[in-house]
Amino acid sequence: MLSRTAESLYWLARYIERAEYLARTIEATLRATALPDAYVGKSNEWESALLTAGIEDTFYEFHDEANERTVVDFLSFSLDNPSSIRNCIENARLNSRSVRTALTSEMWDTINSAWIRFVQETSLRFDGSAYRTMLRNDAYWFSRLGLHLERADNTARILDVKYHVLLPEEEHVGGPLDYYQWTSILRSVSALTAYHWVYRETLKPWLIADLLILNESLPRSLASCYGNLVRNLDQIGVAYGRQGAAQRHARGVRNRLEHSNMDDLFQRGLHEFIQEFIADNARLGDTISKQYLI
Repeated sequence: MLSRTAESLYWLARYIERAEYLARTIEATLRATALPDAYVGKSNEWESALLTAGIEDTFYEFHDEANERTVVDFLSFSLDNPSSIRNCIENARLNSRSVRTALTSEMWDTINSAWIRFVQETSLRFDGSAYRTMLRNDAYWFSRLGLHLERADNTARILDVKYHVLLPEEEHVGGPLDYYQWTSILRSVSALTAYHWVYRETLKPWLIADLLILNESLPRSLASCYGNLVRNLDQIGVAYGRQGAAQRHARGVRNRLEHSNMDDLFQRGLHEFIQEFIADNARLGDTISKQYLI
């Protein structure tokens, strides 16, 4: 496969996953701001949404205040925000056009008709049509790399913002504000029901972190994403007849996750662990680009 084709498939999947993540972030923030003040506390949930999306600095270049109107517009429609849902969908469509022959008709129809109010449905349909209709070849494997790399980054950032930013310093863990913020976080990654199925307990921070980081049965967990990244990179390695730095790096991150436990992560510092993971995940993206996409 030509490197430019692989790159287009890789970024097509990343942009679709990013658009869904932003839509989920907006939905979770709307839920949080609809709660009574006693549950919401003093924090600015819309500013937290910007931090989760990693675009706070860019936002304040164009706006003075983070509120529902300005943040929803910036995350959804703004041409000034490179990662807005509008720009993600447009970039996904551009990438899909350049690899039209590598996509199934169902995938092409889904992405070509997508727009803002259909983002989450579009992402699910796009993912489902890829899974159901694509040949298991390098086109499929590169698109899965983009999806799982983006998904891992998004899950890590959501979890990090909760621990490091959202909970006010004076708020006790386990209080009403804490409970509703955790509920919002789990809803944003479609994991609230899964949490109760797995743990059958009230919401507890260390169990939620365990679910989102180490539980391979949750599709959006870091462990699940890296299991898929390793498998798809290995498939590419076999198809192309050689392994490389990307395979080694992905296996290294997966092995660290497999040999981690929540007691050690909390003792070391969850924020520090997640920041290191985000940096490792970004390095994997750079390594994949250098190994296959340039």
